[in-house]
Parts: sequence; C-alpha cells; structure tokens
Amino acid sequence: MYLRGKVSAKDWGDMYLQENHDIFVEKWGDFMKKNSQKIVKWILIGISVLFFLLMLVLPLLEVIVRALADGLQSYQAALTAENTLSALKVTLIATVIAVAVNTVFGLVASWLVTKFDFRGKNVLSALIDIPFSISPVIAGLAYIMTFGRSGWAKPVIDGINEALGTDIALVFSVPAVVLATIFVTFPFISREIIPVLYTQGREEEEAAAMMGASGFTIFRKITFPHIRWGLLYGMILCAARAFGEFGAVYAVSKARGKTFTLPLEIDALYMAGSADSITQAFAVSSLLVGMALIMLILKNIVEYRGKRNDR
Repeated sequence: MYLRGKVSAKDWGDMYLQENHDIFVEKWGDFMKKNSQKIVKWILIGISVLFFLLMLVLPLLEVIVRALADGLQSYQAALTAENTLSALKVTLIATVIAVAVNTVFGLVASWLVTKFDFRGKNVLSALIDIPFSISPVIAGLAYIMTFGRSGWAKPVIDGINEALGTDIALVFSVPAVVLATIFVTFPFISREIIPVLYTQGREEEEAAAMMGASGFTIFRKITFPHIRWGLLYGMILCAARAFGEFGAVYAVSKARGKTFTLPLEIDALYMAGSADSITQAFAVSSLLVGMALIMLILKNIVEYRGKRNDR
C-alpha cells in the first residue's frame, strides 16, 4: 500500500509495458533462434521462384501465346514455310556435326590433359576455354578474315577447288555455319570429362597397361565407364548451345533460305516489322523452345542417372 501510494498510475503503466516488452523481446528472440533457418530458407525460395517466374517462365509463356495468336493454322503455316524448314535443316546439320566433332576432340583433349605430362599442358588447357572468353561475333569475323576473299587461306582453298574440281566455300555457306558452330561449342564436352578423369586418377590404367592391356581395351573397360555420363551430359550441353547460336553464325551466314539457322530466321522475321512476320517469328521461336525443353529433360535424366551410378 505504501508503494502503491508513492507510485503514480502512469508509472505503473510504464512498468507494465516495460515488463511485457521484455517478455516479448525474449520470446521473439527464442522464436528467431528456433526458426531462423526456416525463415531464411523460405525467403530464398521466394526470391528464386520470383526470379524464375519473371526471367524464364513468363517470357517463355509469352512466346507460346504470341505464337498461337493467329490460330493453329497460321502457326502450322509458319513452321512449314520454306525458309523455316531450310533453317531447321541447317540448324540440325550444324548441331549434329558439331556434337560429333567435339565429342572426338573432347575425348582426345581430355585424355591428353589428364593422363599425360608434357610441356605446354597448361597452355592447351587454357586454349580449350577460349570460346568461353571470346565473343561469338569476333569468332565469326575471324573466320571471314581467314577464309574470306581477303583471307590468307583463300588462295589455298581456290587451289584445292581447281585441282579437285570442287566448289568449297568456308564463308557465307553451310560449311562456314558448321565451322562457326564447332568453334563456339567445342569446350563443353571436354570441360565435363576433364574433372571426372582427374578424380579417377591414373592408377587403374597404369595397372592394366602393366598387365598387357592395349590402349583401346583400357579405354573401353576402365576409362569409358567412368566418363560415360559426363560425356553424355557434355554432348547435351553442346547440342543445346549449337541450337541457339546466333553471333558467330550471323557473321558467316548471309543467304536466307540457304545458310540461315533458326535463330537467324527468327531475327529476319521479327525485323521485317509486319504483324504477320512478328507472329511467325514467335511461332518459329516456339520451335526452339521445344528443342530447349527436350535438351533440359535429357540433361536432367542423364544427371540423375549419373548421380545414381556414383552411389
């Protein structure tokens, strides 16, 4: 009673609020300690989902919607147009050849870098990564300056054509598109195989060689089982990159309906500016989207099988 008489109602209120504030702060601290990881996890999930929706899902859906804006008949007509079919053919030719060539190169380069010691090994390893650091447009221009009319290799090509009666052209032609595609995609396979071979080491191959096994037998029985999933993964990445290549191909391909790939055909349709041509551009774009989805599905299957095989 004495204290109550000495303390005003306002002071009692302040003391009550302070006591409850301290309790709230303590309980909030305990809650954050117990749930901080969950909160951070859901914040990161929300940011990731929002990013993928804005940067990937919505733009791809917009492509599909715009492609079908004039109906299925117009969509089918755009996909079966002569220029579209020609671009699809050139794209598939360049992709298949690029994957085949880069598979051989990737295996050879990976084997050389990981299984042998030689002077210049680090230089070779750095050269493999050049397409990652050079603009594809620069690569295309380099091919023009090398094999074009003013290039140093032009007299050599002309001599071969004259001697064999052929008409080989390495610029503004399908072979030029193939070469440009090979250049921009050749690191993908080797860069998937090299880490696997480094992890494997040399002991098994050296033991097999000491027991008299041939090089091909060592590769088939020992090396290939270790790298097969990495090889398939690299081939899928190589194909996906080849499908969408624009810069290097644009520099060495100028004839629509003959040397254009799908990305170039899409650009030509869109730059035409008319409403019909823009809709056709989105229709052809949906074809590339479908190819990308197939590559994504194959990539996930190979990645899953590879992880399961490592267990």
